[in-house]
Amino acid sequence: MPQELSPRLSHVGIFVTDVPKMREFYTQVLGFVISDAAEDGRITFMSRNPSDHHQVVLVRGRGPGDEKPLVQQVSFNVGTLENVKRVYQRVKKAGCKVIDPRCHGNAWSVYFTDPEGNRIEMFCDTPWYVPQPLGFEIDLTKSDEELYRETEAFCRSRPGFKPMEEWRAEISKKIAAQLEA
Repeated sequence: MPQELSPRLSHVGIFVTDVPKMREFYTQVLGFVISDAAEDGRITFMSRNPSDHHQVVLVRGRGPGDEKPLVQQVSFNVGTLENVKRVYQRVKKAGCKVIDPRCHGNAWSVYFTDPEGNRIEMFCDTPWYVPQPLGFEIDLTKSDEELYRETEAFCRSRPGFKPMEEWRAEISKKIAAQLEA
């Protein structure tokens, strides 16, 4: 893979049986802070780093004794929208069976499966924050300018919108308070 992509492992999503129990473990034992969560409790985003909206994602989806894989997805930050577009072209050329380009408001992503069906995400951050979970399909053949303009307009229309730097300042305070507790 070209050096300019240099994927950095960013976060891991895991399927869990008992979301409240897992939330308590990750917050009370490991010191993570909940950065967002679905109102219905099906997904929780957690971080210990204000530069990362989430480092661990807990996803309700395992039952007792379930043989479902533990890993929901493995995600890599590739730094720029241009690199996300490069990955998109590479996985299309490689003939990946499942390719899903999405915008989360706070990130542009391309999801795909490896040859054994493991879900991979390659993404870059946007300059905006909107509450998660959120996702909609995007066209990675559009220009960077179009994608920036469309994403910003969408984000500004959502409740809870703020510049990412403002969100990072707020989550930094929560992380510091968690570390002092």
